Amino acid sequence: MLEDIESSTQLCKMGFGRNSTSRSGDYLEGMLNDYVGGRNKLKAQKSVATTKFVAALTCLQFFFAVYATFLLYYMGPSIDLRTKPEFTWATKIAQQWKQLMITPHVIGHYQEAASSLIKEDLLPTTPSQVCENEKIDFMQKKSNDVQMIKIKRELYDEVLNFQSKTIGTETLQELMAMKSKWDLKGPKRPKITVLLNHFKRKTLCAQLDSLLQQTLPFHHVWVLSFGSPNEVSLKRIVDTYNDSRISFISSSYDFKYYGRFQMALQTEADLVYVVDDDMIPGRKMLQILSHVAGTDKYKNSVLGSIGRILPFRQKDFTFPSYRKFRSKEAGLYLPDPAYDITVDKIVQVDFLSSSWFLSADLVKTLFIETPFTFSTGEDLHLSYQLQKYKNAGSFVLPVDPKDKETWGDSEHRLAYVSETTVIFKDVVQVRDDQWWKALSTGYVTQWAAMYPQKIDALFYAHSVDEVKVLAPLLEKFRSTVGKKAYIVVSGGNYCPCEDAARALKWPALVCKERRFKIFDLAVEALSGVSDSEAPVIHAVYTSLKGLIKIHNPSLVISVAEIDPHVRKALKMASETNSNGTTFVLLPSSSVSQVLWMADLRSTALPNWNRMRISVNIITQNRVNSLARLLKSLSNAYYLGDEIPITFNMDSKVDEATIRLVGSFEWPHGTKTLRRRIVQGGLIRAVSESWYPSSDDDFGLLLEDDIEVSPYYYLWIKYALMAYHYDPQVSLPELSSISLYTPKLVEVVKERPKWNATEFFKHIHPNTPYLHQLPCSWGAVFFPKHWREFYVYMNMRFTEDAKANPVQIPKSRTNGWQASWKKFLIDMMYLRGYVSLYPNFPQQASFSTNHMEPGAHISAKDNVVKHNKRDFEVPLMKEDFRNFLPAMKMPPAPRLPSLNLFNQPVSLKGLKAAGAKLGQDVLRCDNATEVVAVDKDTGLPHTCSKF
Repeated sequence: MLEDIESSTQLCKMGFGRNSTSRSGDYLEGMLNDYVGGRNKLKAQKSVATTKFVAALTCLQFFFAVYATFLLYYMGPSIDLRTKPEFTWATKIAQQWKQLMITPHVIGHYQEAASSLIKEDLLPTTPSQVCENEKIDFMQKKSNDVQMIKIKRELYDEVLNFQSKTIGTETLQELMAMKSKWDLKGPKRPKITVLLNHFKRKTLCAQLDSLLQQTLPFHHVWVLSFGSPNEVSLKRIVDTYNDSRISFISSSYDFKYYGRFQMALQTEADLVYVVDDDMIPGRKMLQILSHVAGTDKYKNSVLGSIGRILPFRQKDFTFPSYRKFRSKEAGLYLPDPAYDITVDKIVQVDFLSSSWFLSADLVKTLFIETPFTFSTGEDLHLSYQLQKYKNAGSFVLPVDPKDKETWGDSEHRLAYVSETTVIFKDVVQVRDDQWWKALSTGYVTQWAAMYPQKIDALFYAHSVDEVKVLAPLLEKFRSTVGKKAYIVVSGGNYCPCEDAARALKWPALVCKERRFKIFDLAVEALSGVSDSEAPVIHAVYTSLKGLIKIHNPSLVISVAEIDPHVRKALKMASETNSNGTTFVLLPSSSVSQVLWMADLRSTALPNWNRMRISVNIITQNRVNSLARLLKSLSNAYYLGDEIPITFNMDSKVDEATIRLVGSFEWPHGTKTLRRRIVQGGLIRAVSESWYPSSDDDFGLLLEDDIEVSPYYYLWIKYALMAYHYDPQVSLPELSSISLYTPKLVEVVKERPKWNATEFFKHIHPNTPYLHQLPCSWGAVFFPKHWREFYVYMNMRFTEDAKANPVQIPKSRTNGWQASWKKFLIDMMYLRGYVSLYPNFPQQASFSTNHMEPGAHISAKDNVVKHNKRDFEVPLMKEDFRNFLPAMKMPPAPRLPSLNLFNQPVSLKGLKAAGAKLGQDVLRCDNATEVVAVDKDTGLPHTCSKF
């Protein structure tokens, strides 16, 4: 590079700025080396002083070109997200300066001044001597295909009607009546740089003539010629206009579609108008465009005169090519004279073609991500990036059909030729791949806006190993009738789509077909060789945000072990959905154990994270029993929820227990230790061990001689989701969920043995059931009912059991002395409440009671003998879903219900029995009413009919 600079410096000393023997390289950044200054024509002077002055200006121009190049490629856009993207693909090109330096192919006006000393007499002096006009020897095509006219018109009307109802559409007159920060006169007149990109068409003179007659004057016009065979004639035309605001910029290298936008980054103007050589704007276009761009509604938009609406989904759930013939789903080209479609109201499109009008600051957004291809599609890439990073839309402006000066393409046949002749199969395929890539990485097209999807789960995997972990749950969702689920993979080297498909046992074709199933984010398009995590996080966040907006998943599911930065991006993206998307992190070890998630109703899924289940342990001096309980809790499956644990110790707790509790580590939430000063006894120790902090706070109460199954938490979660958090389920009588299956009829004096599997075999041997008996050997209590229980016990507690006004006929609970459970049984009987119980082979349960000596068992005043075999049950050691009816929880109306004495009674019958007893804290109608309480305080306040 130093050698190139020295060589150019020598040229400066000689007073020349061009090396006729140099050749351009095949790279992007070389264009800036060809940048030249304004076109202020200088008259040749024969004095030596003037020649030196021109040479000095040429040197200054060269150094400015070097400076501008570095400034361009190290410039970072200002974006409104929490992480800043890296322009890695542009940066890498700039880092290769040594190989990219080329000598300007076309000289600027100062350089030209020097050369004109020799050749002035050979140059033309007026545009009429050099201008040529494009010949259009055909009439505008008009379709006579009645079906196609109907299809196109119907789709256009549907789009316009939707946009009218959602974002509002305005006519040209209405747009011009809107308040704008730009004005034709005074200090608020905008500076507009127009970039005219030319290759072969002979339209430059027509464009310049139109621009020079604009009702709002331009600030600068840059005529660009990259790799054009007409470079000499184009330059000659610019020269003859002899306007200081018009500059000619060229290179022998063809920078194709992105070069003109890179040049737009150089402007100091407020607004940029990039125009292809097939557009001849009417004289009022700059005024109209700048006015609309200055309104609050459209200030963050890109405006144009021609656009396209991308394909809609077909009946077979695939998307057609945008070139599919005779297909309504192929989308729209707007305006489309062939089908008499004129844009009379502003319409939002998926991308613009042939011209783009936007604020200079927005141009930077085009270069955030590496394009899918450099060979075509800069129009779509611009609109996609603007929406993704700036929440900006693309709009085709309306026209006045009677006034061609309001048209952006006063000779539409030119642009129509461009649109209708791009039919080469390879080009169409590339463009199809590009727009599908955009849609599958979060581009909200007009189809997506008009037809918002609703799916149950969107899985995200950042590696192939994560795909393998999530595969069983994904497959369960996809195979469950009525459920929809897709998977998003990071792509690139992190998780190649083909490898992910292989891990899912899908054909590699799924990565290419235009059907929603797997989405490849290709995050390396942003990260490149960067060591920073920011581009990866940014790619995940921005793409997921769009996909969530399109598909509205109830859940976004990933593994709990995912990279913390990616986890943050997923969480942020989930929170952007106003329709409610819940972000779920599942521990890898639990994913295969939670397949029942797919059996939950779609309406219940968003409530996955609402519940807060706390573990509350009552302990005193049974350290070995406590150690066994803690071990079983630690070995259970959990689902990434926060689960606080509290140890409630009476005043006589021993040292060994204190040491064990103090050293116990609980990774699932906070650990709290509570110790009484005055001995409270079992009734207070249990009833005061937990109190709900909200309606989503559930308390699991465990005495220390209980042991739990590895599946206990899954049972609780499943039951709560199925019967409490499903909006379509109404089961207000459900007050708790038992982990234990009883083997005796506990409240009858004889305490006969009882087997639920045998009892319900005519329904299903392993159906869960509702029972009026609360469980004290492992149960989760509901917040509303526990508040109610607190108030009830406070009103009814007596030291002498016989003084209690509630006496349930034939129940041995009437004589229970030191039992909190007696008061809960009374309340449940009087008000018709029930508990949900498990029912599995051999009475396997999610908890068991080891019946070890304590405050109740073997107490001095306890005359009842307890046989350990009547209370111990086997713990569930395998996925309980396999035993359930149809391998899922039964619908709530199909749950059988039992009264306190294990007799089948309907829920209404249970209420009737409680009302008939008539011993509640309020007097109600003994035939039709039970006590109703305030759900927030638990205080009884009225009688309610059942």
